[in-house]
Amino acid sequence: MRSVSLPNPNRMTLLVLRDANQPVKQVQVSKPLVVAVPLLALLSISGLIVSLQIQSDHTVSRLEKQLKSQTIAFEAVVTDKNEAIQRLQNEVIALSGQSKEMMDRMERVAELEAQLQKFIDKYGDSKELGQLSSLSRDDLPDSLAASGIGGEFIAVHDNEIEALARETSDDFAMMSDMLDEMEKNVPVTLKKARQTQYTISGTPSEWPTLSTRLTSNFGYRTDPFAGRAAFHAGIDIGGKLGDPVYAAGAGKVITTDKDSSHGRYIVIEHPGGLQSWYLHLNEIGISEGDTVDKGQQIGKLGSSGRSTGPHLHFEIVKAGKPVDPLPYLK
Repeated sequence: MRSVSLPNPNRMTLLVLRDANQPVKQVQVSKPLVVAVPLLALLSISGLIVSLQIQSDHTVSRLEKQLKSQTIAFEAVVTDKNEAIQRLQNEVIALSGQSKEMMDRMERVAELEAQLQKFIDKYGDSKELGQLSSLSRDDLPDSLAASGIGGEFIAVHDNEIEALARETSDDFAMMSDMLDEMEKNVPVTLKKARQTQYTISGTPSEWPTLSTRLTSNFGYRTDPFAGRAAFHAGIDIGGKLGDPVYAAGAGKVITTDKDSSHGRYIVIEHPGGLQSWYLHLNEIGISEGDTVDKGQQIGKLGSSGRSTGPHLHFEIVKAGKPVDPLPYLK
């Protein structure tokens, strides 16, 4: 009787196939082991995946934090830059407004200088004083005039700000040149204005006595002593003995003297080659070399010298030749 072995339910036969010429080899392994090996492999792979996922999450989180920090820093930099740009733009705009305001003020100064020059040209001697080229509105760029603030908001682009900055820079450069020109021109203009003022005040146009009564005119007349025709080189103004005598114009006293013909007399030199003569004085109140103002008292009316009674012989000499005083006097 032959015995038969039954298969073991806890073991499994694995057939190992090697080369074609080699026989098949059978290996008996435990069934639980066959089941456990794939499970272990699966668990290992799962653990690896979970570990990688955790590491990936940490990495992503760290990157996100770094990126967020960098973003915040970048936004801060951008904000600071924008604020700086905005401040610069506002400063450029403010500077532009100041340049326009200064330009307006310089226009007004130039207008005053032009008016001063017109005054010199009108009252001064052009040959003596010459001509001065002064600044006028035509020499200046157009200025902005503002009377109030308002209007809609219109955004300004960077290129407009750059253009405004260049224009403002050009304005300041032009103002610098204008100020240099004014520094040269204005003192000359003021000097000539003073000369003109001196010429005007130096013109012998002030009536020299209190009295306005003419007793003899300029020109040919009958001499009161000789009774013959003679030339009278001035005008005679009757008055009271001791009345004040005034300088007809500002000038320098070049003569204070006395002789039998003129009596006590004064000669004052004025601008423009003019002289005023004051004859037959009772007293002389100034000295030779003095500078006198127009209307200043210089002596007292009298009847000294070749005179028939109290009066002032007033005479104007131009370029060494006596001329009629009346056209000069007010």
